[in-house]
Amino acid sequence: MPSGNSDKMKATRPSIYVDGSEDAALSQGLLRMLVKESIQGLYRAELRFGNWGPKNNEIGFLFFDRKKLDFGKALRLQLDNDVLFDGRVSAIEAEFGEGASPEIAVLLEDRFQDLRMTRRTRTFNDVSDAQVIKKIAGDHGLQPTVDVNGPTHKVLAQVNQSDLAFVRERARAAGAELWLDDKKLFAKPRSARNAQPLKLKYGSELRQFTATADLAHQRTGVTVSGWDVGGKRAISSKAEEAAIQSELGSDLSGAKLLSDAFGKRDESVAHTVPLTSDEAKSHAEAWYRAAARRFLVGRGLAQPNAKLRVGAWIELDGLGPLFNGKYYLADVQHLFDGAGGFRSEFTAERPGLGKGN
Repeated sequence: MPSGNSDKMKATRPSIYVDGSEDAALSQGLLRMLVKESIQGLYRAELRFGNWGPKNNEIGFLFFDRKKLDFGKALRLQLDNDVLFDGRVSAIEAEFGEGASPEIAVLLEDRFQDLRMTRRTRTFNDVSDAQVIKKIAGDHGLQPTVDVNGPTHKVLAQVNQSDLAFVRERARAAGAELWLDDKKLFAKPRSARNAQPLKLKYGSELRQFTATADLAHQRTGVTVSGWDVGGKRAISSKAEEAAIQSELGSDLSGAKLLSDAFGKRDESVAHTVPLTSDEAKSHAEAWYRAAARRFLVGRGLAQPNAKLRVGAWIELDGLGPLFNGKYYLADVQHLFDGAGGFRSEFTAERPGLGKGN
């Protein structure tokens, strides 16, 4: 059993850049920080500072002049030379606690805010999901890099949805994931993201880890059915373990373990209403993969590392034959405060369990 390693906590804090220039006063005045990224493509940050002290030869509020902390202000957080977060201020919060010094917090969002705050009703005719994603990226001045396969849809309707909700829906249906890098919007399958894993060892870079392999939501097969209006016939497609095989390696899938322990457990999905066989196949595989990937879920605490980003792969060691191996980062939080220092928390997932000794 590895010994605890709280003594290895890095005595460091993030650097804060305002409009491209480092601001040492903000960096040193930071009280608490939360940077959170999820697999849904949302990336946000909250920074909290002391707001009382000497300024212009007087004692008073430090940041209410809005020169450094203001709506729309561009802030970037860095750990050494790696970027933790890059976004703009969308909210300002003041806190006046009883017997406490005043504090000010700013909440930041990345450029997905543009898509989130644009709501529309419209239709697209004879288009693929890739074409729709490219169109919406262009609407917001983003450069699309799209690697999405799938059928051409006769009609796609965006009904009172934000552009972000709609583009996420189309990416999910095509088995792709969305993320931003500066002004570039990426939509790619998981297998195309950051293939080189970051290695973390329990008792060293990895401080804590809890893993759960759960069969409750696993299925041995997923069938999607619909109706081909033009051909006037029923359509159906079934996805099984082959849909996730490329991500399994030598691991045992949740579907295999479910079948061995309890027998076949298939599921039918009726509400997607595909209009072609290709759509039915795409929907079935997307549903199967989404459930299969959540079979083994791990939650960890690591030394601060800006390379821990949603979409990255990590290689965990020191956890024994069942839980060693590659995981995909689905949720990441970078935290800083006076009590816990600077650290990174994450949720990682994979579709298989090691075979053991």
